Order: sequence, then C-alpha cells, then structure tokens
Amino acid sequence: MELGIPVVRTPTDTSARPDTPELVDRFGRVARDLRVSLIDKCNLRCTYCMPAEGLPWLGRDELLDTDEMIRLIRLAVESLGITTVRFTGGEPLLRKDLVDVIAATSALPGNPKTSLTTNGINLDRFARPLADAGLNRVNVSLDTLHADRFRELARRDKLDAVLAGLRGAAAAGLHPVKVNAVLMRGINDDEAGDLLRFCLEHDYQLRFIEQMPLDAQHGWDRDQMVTADEILELLHREFALTPHEAERGSAPAERWLVDGGPGTVGVIGSVTRPFCSACDRTRLTADGQLRSCLFSNTETDLRGPMRDGADDAELARLWRGEMWAKAEGHGVDGQGFAEPSRPMSAIGG
Repeated sequence: MELGIPVVRTPTDTSARPDTPELVDRFGRVARDLRVSLIDKCNLRCTYCMPAEGLPWLGRDELLDTDEMIRLIRLAVESLGITTVRFTGGEPLLRKDLVDVIAATSALPGNPKTSLTTNGINLDRFARPLADAGLNRVNVSLDTLHADRFRELARRDKLDAVLAGLRGAAAAGLHPVKVNAVLMRGINDDEAGDLLRFCLEHDYQLRFIEQMPLDAQHGWDRDQMVTADEILELLHREFALTPHEAERGSAPAERWLVDGGPGTVGVIGSVTRPFCSACDRTRLTADGQLRSCLFSNTETDLRGPMRDGADDAELARLWRGEMWAKAEGHGVDGQGFAEPSRPMSAIGG
C-alpha cells in the first residue's frame, strides 16, 4: 500500500506572534502536552487501522535515533513549556531504547508527567522496568473481552497477553491504568456494558473513543461510526451515569460517575464532540516531523535541520512556527474534510 507523505508546511508569518517561549497559537491556546510517536511498527493488524499484510515501515535511518529523540524532548520541556509527555506508536514497546528514552525524559527539570499508550502485548514484561525508569501511567487498548472477536479484529490471538499486560501495569504501580476502547457498529457495540463492568471490577479507568478517520485503507465511514451519544445510550441501559463535577480542562474525555461513583467512565467524542478549542497538544513523529494536530495534512521537518547542524534555538523557532499555524479545529465533522495522508500508526495516538 502506498502511503502519502504530508506536505511540508510553508513558512508561516509569525510577525503577530507574542514574544513568548511557549507554544502559543493564533487562537490563544498553549501547547503543554507533547505526544511522541516512537515507532510506526505494530505487532497487531487491527482491521480499523491497517491491512492484514501491514504497511511499509520507516527505515532505520528515517527514524530519530535515541540521542535525537531525547534532544527534542528535552528542548520541548526545557525551552517550550511542555509539562506532560505521552509516548505512542505504532506500538512503542517495540522500540528497543524505550526505557532509556523514558528515563531521560523523567529526569528532566520540572519532572514532566509521562505516560504510554500501548496495545498491552509484552506490557507484563516491561511494566516494572518502565515504572522504575519513571513512567507514571499507561493507556492500554482493549476493544473486546472475547478471544475469538479479538482474533478477528486484531488478526492476532493475543487477548490473554493484553489482559496480562493490564495486570502487570497495575502491579507495577502505573496508576491510573486506563483502558481505551473503540466500539464498532455490529462488531463489538454489544460489549459496552461488559467492558465497563470489567474495568470497574479491576479498578481500571475506561475511555470509549469514537472511531476516527485515520485508517491506512481510508475505509472510515461516518455513518458506521458509533457516536458518543450512542455510546452513552448503550451505557445508560445498564448504569446510572451522572456528570463528573471535576473541571474537564484540556482533557479529551467527558467523564461520568457510574452508579454514583467512585468508579468513572469517559467518552472521547473526537468527531461529534470535538474539543479543539481547549486542545493543548503538539506532536512529534518517529521520523522527526512536527504536527500541530492529529488530523493535519502538513508537517514541519525537524530531523533534516537537526542532522544538518541546526542548534536548539533554530529547532525551537521551527517548533513555535508550526504551532502558531495550528488550525482552529480539525474539521472532521465538516464539509471538505480530507483524511490525513498518514495513518494513525505513523502519526501516533
């Protein structure tokens, strides 16, 4: 499968940008949350993400190496106001220097909060080393509790490995352990209640996420997506949900208390209930490209300038320019929306 590469962003006029080191944009938002994709490879082949044969992976020379990755994270934290760093993929546990990158990030001044989004395979082996390296918590993807359905969705017989990973994360103290679930119409939308009961029983925090147009096959169908409203309707059939009184802030999930609490559930309505106005994210891909939005079709290259000898001041200038040009919203639920040319596995969740 051919994967399009996003257009490199043309320089943006930053003459009106306020004189601040932070990652501000034209709409008053300030990015403090860095999403770092460590690798584009994955050891699952989920039907809503990629074809059965996988994708053309980035070559080793295209990926940022350990020192390059740590340098850019350090720059973001020390010079650009980043306070939280989430590591994603692909599947980040496939990156051999993962523990080293997390340890270096956790040791930065200000002790940035760190988290990891993973499919959970091999997490039972990595949970303790990651916790010892300073990782704060994990998000684990889990769309079904049925082994046969998992095998059909992920094209791998790995449900037991994911469940073991969840247990390992909890035992290692990576709290709160969050679970991400995507409901798909006619496939697993009958499991909303079962997934929530499972997470409440094990003290995991469940987040249902609307399926987004980020699959490599570009097969996303708006009419087939299970919406946030539908998810809540499914849950209301079995549970009493009351809005959580805590301020949402820039968090993507709307949260509800389940049966009066203390258990909670969250719903991330990325498509039908966008939270763009409060977005505080900036994104770095495994090959050193900056993205101001998950759905962007333009990028700013840091890898090239860095390998050509650019100093930190120049890299910071490029980063600030990328974020200053950030669009007001992703436009997924509007007319004229074009899916990103890169799939989720190459962008990072």
